[in-house]
Amino acid sequence: MKVTDIIAARQTPGFSFEVLPPLKGRGINQLFKNIDILCEFDPLYINITTHRSEIVFKDTSDGLYRRVSERSRPGTVAVAAAIQQKYGIPAVPHMICSGFSKIETEYALIDLNFLGITNLLLLRGDKAKHESRFTPNADGHAHASELQQQVNDFNRGYFIDGTKMDIITGETFSYGVAGYPEKHEESPNPDIDLQYLKLKVDNGADYIVTQMFFDNEKYFRFVERCRNAGINVPIIPGLKPITTMSQLNLLPKVFHVDMPSDLANELMKCTSDAQAKEIGVEWCTMQARELIAHNVPSIHFYSLNATRSVERVAHTVY
Repeated sequence: MKVTDIIAARQTPGFSFEVLPPLKGRGINQLFKNIDILCEFDPLYINITTHRSEIVFKDTSDGLYRRVSERSRPGTVAVAAAIQQKYGIPAVPHMICSGFSKIETEYALIDLNFLGITNLLLLRGDKAKHESRFTPNADGHAHASELQQQVNDFNRGYFIDGTKMDIITGETFSYGVAGYPEKHEESPNPDIDLQYLKLKVDNGADYIVTQMFFDNEKYFRFVERCRNAGINVPIIPGLKPITTMSQLNLLPKVFHVDMPSDLANELMKCTSDAQAKEIGVEWCTMQARELIAHNVPSIHFYSLNATRSVERVAHTVY
């Protein structure tokens, strides 16, 4: 069942959240424990992030260092399958351009098709840590719109080399894309950013999930601009409760979002992460209440290291 169909079937705004695959070498039990905590709120779906390989240097027995490519969090497809099987909740794995070739993407699509996982979130992904600017993988996609075209071709029954396949079973893939109320960091201006977003919707994206934001007015203005541009798919707001004092400066730097003055001033008064976490829960709860009052389609929570905070917010607003 498509994410958009699940949302449309509800009378009130729904709840969803995002998880990370376990670090390489760790089991899945802690992830399940976090999901168990949030299952109380009847999540419509659960997103699973995908992570690219990074260049690391390992010392060798002769005292030199060897340059190797490692992925710290493998297993997105397997984790999605485990979640969907264990909980019966639709899993939405992320598919990214960053660090993946077209053939690797094709293999992932084949695996997901076999597993009956048909909801995706398509993203370009971040640049590698050792890069100053985003560089696509060899024979990979440079933009999410190119990844989108590969998925569209797969849905029509074609491999990347143009040959016809006969492996498609069940539903075709449905997917969402990312939207940026404060514009993507690499976009020269909001208007061009919106043009590219409309192109993705025109080419088949069923819904939009926003980057985290801390000022609801920016989301409302973003939705208004999208509607005026002819973008009429659901636009799902993404929220993240702040959990540490360092996030006051870290989140704007990493995610290129602004902190409202009222929030920033309260966080600057904090003398401990416990205090910052309380402020984060209060602010996120305020955001969620206002968004629900405006009848948003659903709210998506970025729950990384914030499961208990998301639980507290959800207890108040759902």
